Amino acid sequence: MTLTTTTPQQQGPEDEAVLDAPKREEVGRARDGSRQRWYSSVIARVLMIGLSLLFLLPLYWMIASALKSGQELSHYPPTWFPQEFHWENFVNAVNAMPFWSFFRNTAVITVLSVVFSVVSNFIVAYGFACIEWKGRDRVFYIVLATLFIPFPVTLIPMFDLYANLGWVNTWLPLIVPNLFASAFFVFLLRQFLLQIPKDMLDAARLDAASEWAIAWRLVFPTALPALTAVAIFSAVGAWNDFMGPLIYLQDVSVQTLSIGMQAFRQTNQQDIQFNELMAASVLVIAPLIILFFVFQRYFLKGITLGGFK
Repeated sequence: MTLTTTTPQQQGPEDEAVLDAPKREEVGRARDGSRQRWYSSVIARVLMIGLSLLFLLPLYWMIASALKSGQELSHYPPTWFPQEFHWENFVNAVNAMPFWSFFRNTAVITVLSVVFSVVSNFIVAYGFACIEWKGRDRVFYIVLATLFIPFPVTLIPMFDLYANLGWVNTWLPLIVPNLFASAFFVFLLRQFLLQIPKDMLDAARLDAASEWAIAWRLVFPTALPALTAVAIFSAVGAWNDFMGPLIYLQDVSVQTLSIGMQAFRQTNQQDIQFNELMAASVLVIAPLIILFFVFQRYFLKGITLGGFK
């Protein structure tokens, strides 16, 4: 019987994987070398599960209340699970107000706001992160300082401006501001774009590529995680916006879901059907929940700034 030995030159991918695997005595140790207690991970998981259930409790209670009858809602102590599912509450909630008209208006405003916000913030963040110019950091600090300006300070001047432009009672005051970058989104994108290797950008410039070509063909596809985070933040802000539509939109034909929910409560002020109100609330937040679950992977990457290595 002959023995075969494997030289370092003959090692394949499987052998390299075995060599790179952590040693048995290193498993279960912290970064400082100390051994973790077995119950520490159990406590951490139990704590996280408990906090998750705590945050999910209001959402569950809203969905359960939307499926209950008015009589069951008046029970004391309250029931945690509907005795009977009353799906007609969703139909009654939709018919109690022009729901689909409000939904269409909100969707149009949200989509346009997201598109304009992603494009404008990416252009500004690219200028602060990928282009060297004198005074860049100082200007960036001035942009960040705008985060500390309270919203009520700009409310009256902005309303006077839009009134003089004839934009009141239109969607323009809710959409056009997204053409101008937001300090928070610029900061988020800039921190991600700073991780791009400068050698890659310089090589593209040596190949006679313009800054627009570098930005849209090279940097934009690579920054999709951060751009997805910006898009989700912008979508949630536009979809849930209440103050803007309340101030600028007056006709029912142009109002959004946030105003529609308030109108739903005022219409049934004498006898509020809480099960129908909860059903309408579920229909309002459902698109945002679906949006998050579809893009959660890119959203988490953009938040944690897991970009280039």
